[in-house]
Amino acid sequence: MSNSIGVATSRETVRAIGLVGQPARSLTRRPRPGEALIRGFLALCAAISIFTTIGIVVVLGREALLFFSKPEVTLREFLFTTHWQPAVGQFGIWPLVTATLLTSTIAMAVALPLGLAVAIYLSEYASARARNTLKPIMEVLAGIPTVVYGYFALTFMTPLLRSIFGPNVVEVYNTASAGLVMGILILPLISSMSEDALSAVPRSLREAAYGLGATRLEVALKVVVPAALSGLAAAVIVGVSRAIGETMIVAIAAGAGPNFTLNPFKAAETMTGHIVRISGGDLSYDSLDYDSLFAIGLLLFLMTLVLNLISQRIVRRYREVYE
Repeated sequence: MSNSIGVATSRETVRAIGLVGQPARSLTRRPRPGEALIRGFLALCAAISIFTTIGIVVVLGREALLFFSKPEVTLREFLFTTHWQPAVGQFGIWPLVTATLLTSTIAMAVALPLGLAVAIYLSEYASARARNTLKPIMEVLAGIPTVVYGYFALTFMTPLLRSIFGPNVVEVYNTASAGLVMGILILPLISSMSEDALSAVPRSLREAAYGLGATRLEVALKVVVPAALSGLAAAVIVGVSRAIGETMIVAIAAGAGPNFTLNPFKAAETMTGHIVRISGGDLSYDSLDYDSLFAIGLLLFLMTLVLNLISQRIVRRYREVYE
């Protein structure tokens, strides 16, 4: 008797909500043409980017192979000598490499501490109003054309260095002024990526540290920064790659001739600066100077590729996953 009453009650309930007599809804996936179109468009964009990268690598490799196939060029001389003058048969790449690494090191010495300090302030100390005001101002620096930075380095930073260290010490074109301004250029990149990594750390870790009596500075430096280490490392590697690939600042302010030196106050030409200077002249196709541009570009590509691989390895090694 109780079972029949229960069955009748359940039927009345089902009938009340309008499910009795309705056809059963199919659980199969209904076609969505718009979603399929968007998915196909995204796949097409990914394929274009992949094939574009492959095409760049193929062109660089093919043209660089033409350079190394010249009878007067050897890979040993290219990698282990310190004089670069293809017009006179000198093919040592190290003057360009050392200038590139020197300017990038100076840039990171400026951008890394300042960028990390700005990121910690925005993430741990700044109010929402201050953060919403300062972040757009920082992004403005990233929107300034690099040629403007180049002339800023030449007309402001170089005279400043010459007034501090003396005109006999600091040359008009030098890697120090270029590196300092490059640091200003990549500062928004590092600070923005670092701030995103710090903000992604769960609030519970901060509250636990505060509960143990830690100060705000101790929480920032001993809890939040180690927890966001993978994101910070990725920001540093991206900043280094950006500095290595910078062109206009070093082309304007660093110098216009290969010079194997570690003195930042001397003029020296970076890899990208050399490519700009040589390609701007009258180069004949299949000449040594023309083919050397692709050899330099291939080496530059390999340097940035190694940095990206290191970044991915660091991110995988130190990535923290929070529930």
